[in-house]
Parts: sequence; structure tokens; C-alpha cells
Amino acid sequence: MRKLIKYKVQGLNPLWNLYQTVSPFKVAKNFLVIETGRFCPSTRLKYKLYKKFLGMDLSDHVSFAYKAMPDLMYPEYIHIGNNSIIGYNTVILTHEYLVDEYRIGDVYIGENTMIGANVTILPGVSIGSNVTVGAGSVVSKDIPDDTLCYGNPLVMRSKSNV
Repeated sequence: MRKLIKYKVQGLNPLWNLYQTVSPFKVAKNFLVIETGRFCPSTRLKYKLYKKFLGMDLSDHVSFAYKAMPDLMYPEYIHIGNNSIIGYNTVILTHEYLVDEYRIGDVYIGENTMIGANVTILPGVSIGSNVTVGAGSVVSKDIPDDTLCYGNPLVMRSKSNV
């Protein structure tokens, strides 16, 4: 079960009134930092940009591949453990705007975890340590330690059984 904080709204959908929920200056700053990082060839520089300017909780040796996309509005809710890899064009969301509510949730990724290319991680999920998430997966629920998972819907297998 995803751990989300839900905010009900009346009238127009919350995305129409986006800047009532998050500062436009914060979004503009995050946009500049993230777009710089997405095209930056150095994973070390990207790591420093995201940690310092976005407030992401990154342990040592976290690597973001080319075009990986952390959440634009609440990147500070992303927590990634030591020696983990975020694959090419992966999206890590910590917010979702629906017609009648918006939701915010921290994303936790454990140590020695590999997130494959083109994965979408939804807000409020926890991904354990020593996990491999296959390319193109949609992570919509928590994943325990030592798991191989793939697909949409997500299929999980213990690494000890693989």
C-alpha cells in the first residue's frame, strides 16, 4: 500500500491551480537544476546538483543515468540508498494531481538497488535493498529486499528463487 498524504479540493482540478500548492519559484529552480542534470554526462556532478540544490536524500555513490527524471515539485521527498542506480529515462514521482485531489508521498529506494530504463516509480512507495527493477516497469506498490521485479502490473520474484 502506498503511503500518501491526500488533499481534497473543491472546484477546478488541482493541477489548474498548481501554484497554490507549490511555489512557482521553487518549480522554476527545480526545472533548471533537473534539466541541467538530465543532460549532464557526469553522474558525480548530477549527484552533487541534486543533493545540494534539490535537497534529495542521496547516500554515497548513487548514480542517475542520462535523462532520468526526479520529481519536479517535491524532489526532497526522494530518498536513495548507497550504491544504487537509477536507469535511463526513469521517472521518480513524489506527487500526483487528480481531478478532485492531489497526493504527495516520499519514495524510498534501498541500497545496492538497480532501477532499469524507462521505469516509472509512483509516489509513496518503498523499494528495498538489493532489488532489481526491470526496464519499463511501473512501480505502484512496495517492493521487499532481495527482489527481482518487472512489468506492468509488477511481477515480483525473490532473488533466491531466480
